[in-house]
Amino acid sequence: MSDLLVLGGSGVDTTVYVPELPLPYRDTHHVPPVTDRIGNTGAGVALGCHALGLGVVFADLIGDDPQGALIRDALRDLDCRFGRAAAGTRRSVLLVDPDGRRTSLHDARVTPGERLPRELYAGVPVRHAHVSIIDACRDVFADLGGVPVSTDLHDWDGVNDYHRDFAHQADLVFLSAAALPDPAVTMREVIGRGRAHTVVCTRGALGCLVLTRGSAVRAFPAAPLPGPIADTNGAGDAFVSGFLYGTLRGRPLEECVRLGAVAGAHACTVPGTHESPITEAVLLARSP
Repeated sequence: MSDLLVLGGSGVDTTVYVPELPLPYRDTHHVPPVTDRIGNTGAGVALGCHALGLGVVFADLIGDDPQGALIRDALRDLDCRFGRAAAGTRRSVLLVDPDGRRTSLHDARVTPGERLPRELYAGVPVRHAHVSIIDACRDVFADLGGVPVSTDLHDWDGVNDYHRDFAHQADLVFLSAAALPDPAVTMREVIGRGRAHTVVCTRGALGCLVLTRGSAVRAFPAAPLPGPIADTNGAGDAFVSGFLYGTLRGRPLEECVRLGAVAGAHACTVPGTHESPITEAVLLARSP
């Protein structure tokens, strides 16, 4: 039995380091070398958890294109099950400023009605499943055999109906405060209307908020950065990876939060999105 099944969310990030954000209009900006890297949220969680010593199975739809080949190579050490995405592999262009802030231009390559085939994931013996909020994964929950499920709503505004299928069918819900006018209200709505026992709302340098069923919202600090900031790409996925590591190792909630924060801080100090995730040894050394 594997520890974790990650469904959906692989792609290729084209990273461009720009002098400032927002980028002022100009005919040409000269920038450092532009790079293509493994990206998107599901790949980040899968690679992050793999680096922490968890057994990971990954399933997704990718294209028969050079970007799909990059993904296959980047995930070659994982147990991967790929189907064909009719519109090709998802892509993002990431603009990163000198302070590590980023703007993501995401090309989801959606084909209406396309779904992740059941044979890629149904019946896979795992302890936990993490579902990315891509449309192709919208209907997977009933086929997961009752294992605990997590999802990450990212910068949900608390209103967009696209996210609700994921928010209300997961046991553990992550989201960002970036687009929420009142995070606590949205967190209570997720608990009240869905099956979640825990909602974690990340707030960047401010740490995170945590709500469990029957309790009040609690605030936790961010972990200190272990070095100069490089870019913030992948920090949220790293947080999820550290938190899931703690969960699957039977650690208490407070320690899971700390592990997530340390993993997220590490991600801010390395270039790229998912190429240098924190290892188990480093994570534990920084999380006394």
